[in-house]
Amino acid sequence: MYGKDRIYKKVEIIGVSAVSIEGAIETALVRARNSLDKLSWFEVQEIRGHIGADGKVAEYQVVLKVSFELKD
Repeated sequence: MYGKDRIYKKVEIIGVSAVSIEGAIETALVRARNSLDKLSWFEVQEIRGHIGADGKVAEYQVVLKVSFELKD
């Protein structure tokens, strides 16, 4: 793979988890892997969350940019 010319596309996705930031990232990547071929890397752009009525964290939201190699 390395050493040959290739082109990537980068798209933005948002993962959400009630458990953790890592869970939100994994949720996003699992869905991306089901939709896109040849995933290569991700970048965390934003981390935020939702506060429930009880004042505790209700969910974590992570904005990612995911890149994948374009087909020939």
